[in-house]
Amino acid sequence: MRIVSICPSNTELCAYLDLTSQLVGVDDFSDWPESIQELPRLGPDLSIDMEKVQALEPDLILASLSVPGMEKNIEALEALNLNYTVLNPNSLDDICNDLVTLGELTNKREEAVALTDRIQHMIEEYKEISASIEHKPEIYWEWWPKPIFTPGKTNWLTEISELAGARNIFRDVELASVQTDWEDVLRRKPDHICLAWVGVHQKKVNPVVVKKREGWDELGETPIHILEEWLYCRPSPRLLTGLVKLASILHPDHYPAYDGKDPFLS
Repeated sequence: MRIVSICPSNTELCAYLDLTSQLVGVDDFSDWPESIQELPRLGPDLSIDMEKVQALEPDLILASLSVPGMEKNIEALEALNLNYTVLNPNSLDDICNDLVTLGELTNKREEAVALTDRIQHMIEEYKEISASIEHKPEIYWEWWPKPIFTPGKTNWLTEISELAGARNIFRDVELASVQTDWEDVLRRKPDHICLAWVGVHQKKVNPVVVKKREGWDELGETPIHILEEWLYCRPSPRLLTGLVKLASILHPDHYPAYDGKDPFLS
């Protein structure tokens, strides 16, 4: 099968089902695993070059609606009458369901079910640990600094926060992604700030941007954690690696230590 992926999380789903050898093209932002680095690039995930996609003669195109603006890709695929599937998860359960969907499309259903069973087992382990933690710190997640975007109730990071023994301060907002302002963040009084700016390399995320905001002094010694966007901003099983890291930062005496390894590839 000739597969095209037009967003990073879908490329990563392919990797977990050992389908990278069937990929024939990916979006510009797909950067994992290493084996896909030499594949034809089809443009940024918000403006895919559909002529290039069509020229690759794919049997299956893995599309997404996880970022506002991606609907233009769907319209273009429809106009060209290309065969595509939209994978658009917001939760860990959604990711598991999408793995099974992808497995069914690629004759990998057995492998997909086995992987989702392992993921669910890990989730249950972390739920038990989280339930034993009395004090759960409040986390402010920042996806983008200006304007400020942060995950809301229906986003996987609210779930990841809870599994890590914490709470997302925007868990009351019934949205996957929330545009807000710094005053709102200050009112919610986070205990930790986690910066994972979408599409920005960890080394280029500058905490000074936050510390220069008006009212920063009100937060006292609130720690700022610079985290890898690819472990927190992409709906794929790599989120579970992000979970291990976050939990070990917040509650090192309760959770397993973070060793940098992917729990499903090691």
